Amino acid sequence: MTLAKKSSKSASKKTSKKLSKIASKKIVNEASSAVREPVMLQSVRGMRDILPGEQSYWQQARNVLKHEAEEYGFGRVDVPIIEFENLYRQPIGEQTEMVEREFYSFKTRGRDNVVLRPDFTPAVARTYLQHSMNMLTQPIKLFSMGTSYRYDRPAEGRYREFHQANYDIFGENDPVLDAQVIQIAYRVLQKLGIKNVQFQVNSIGTRESREQYSDLLKSYFLSKKNKLPSKYRDIIETDPLRIFDATDDKTVQVCAGAPQAIDHLDKESREHFKNLLEYLDELDLPYMINPMLNRGMEYYTRTVFEIFATDEKGLRHALGGGGRYDDLIESFGGEPTPAIGFAFGIDRLVLEMKRLKTKSYKPPRPRVYLAQLGDLAKKKSLRIFADVENAGILVAESFGRGNLKEQMEQAVKMGVEVTLIVGQKEALDSTVIVKNMHTGTQETIAREKVIDAVKSAMKQTIVVKKKPKPRKSKK
Repeated sequence: MTLAKKSSKSASKKTSKKLSKIASKKIVNEASSAVREPVMLQSVRGMRDILPGEQSYWQQARNVLKHEAEEYGFGRVDVPIIEFENLYRQPIGEQTEMVEREFYSFKTRGRDNVVLRPDFTPAVARTYLQHSMNMLTQPIKLFSMGTSYRYDRPAEGRYREFHQANYDIFGENDPVLDAQVIQIAYRVLQKLGIKNVQFQVNSIGTRESREQYSDLLKSYFLSKKNKLPSKYRDIIETDPLRIFDATDDKTVQVCAGAPQAIDHLDKESREHFKNLLEYLDELDLPYMINPMLNRGMEYYTRTVFEIFATDEKGLRHALGGGGRYDDLIESFGGEPTPAIGFAFGIDRLVLEMKRLKTKSYKPPRPRVYLAQLGDLAKKKSLRIFADVENAGILVAESFGRGNLKEQMEQAVKMGVEVTLIVGQKEALDSTVIVKNMHTGTQETIAREKVIDAVKSAMKQTIVVKKKPKPRKSKK
């Protein structure tokens, strides 16, 4: 090999090493820049945090929703947030707005098409079938509560992640259950302090009569096509019922002259709706018939209803809705199974409760406060705290604070009946100071007797709180 060739080969190796170093440096720099990408310190659009200051309303809403479910014999069921997409796509309807625009759908690593739960009803129906609940005594009443997800435009009271409470009844066709679910909804609202409410009800008939009615609507809207905005012209052939959801004046006027579903019901649906209205009258519930109401999902049959609260200006605020879905189980491959249910948007309930300043949940008030001073006292206080809690007495503490004066001020602010004080001396002596916050008296007792001492002090507090009986005046 010539000297020139050796020199060339050596230069080539050096160039290769240099390029390799540059490439490695670039990768490291890219990785470093990826790590340095700033964290977005805000929630994703349409999502939100529910802070401690709001939780009293949320807790009140959840408590009432769960209590009414238990009162009416509903069993709790929790369904997954992720379901197979076709569980929703088919029953909701391919042409509906939810399927077209609002699904959070994606493929898993296993290549399954899944969706973040946009609604509870299909998932609960799947649960009913999967776990053979059709073999149990009917009707089956199921209550579910949790988050749902729709890629909807965020607005007041509307979020892309929202909270729902769902009540579903499977296995009974009697319209008395239609009335009962409306009654449950009414009771929930009354207990939450939302008084000025209205139920809008309608019947859309069976799937067959609905298809016939849909054909009538297509003919009508085609004859008025020039008066409709372009976005509604495009859905006349595919989903004419959706035009009834319009809010602009021109479209509302066109809809006012459209054929009404209630005039084109089959005989059984007409009788079913008539009986429902009689039950609602018997219950004296505030309802009105809205002949244009359809709920916008293909799985609904016969009864549909929506729930509104009305404010002092006469504006309506939607809180939830529901209806019958007698064909849903059968469309999933099960036996024909009548069903009815409804859902509340908990976000909307809370918004309305805040607007009305209704009574919110008040957590149980601690009756005992545990104060400590010094590291050893803090260590000993952990066991004392556990002992008091295990005795069924609600106790508060502030282990992070070392200032005894601040702790005592907090005890006064909380309005506790008894304060337990453990200082350095008490920690060494295995004693506790028990202070009655109403009488101001205190005593030092052995640590193993602290529960009895607390109970005795609380009984004294009850006696002190009792008002003296008024003396009878002498005549």
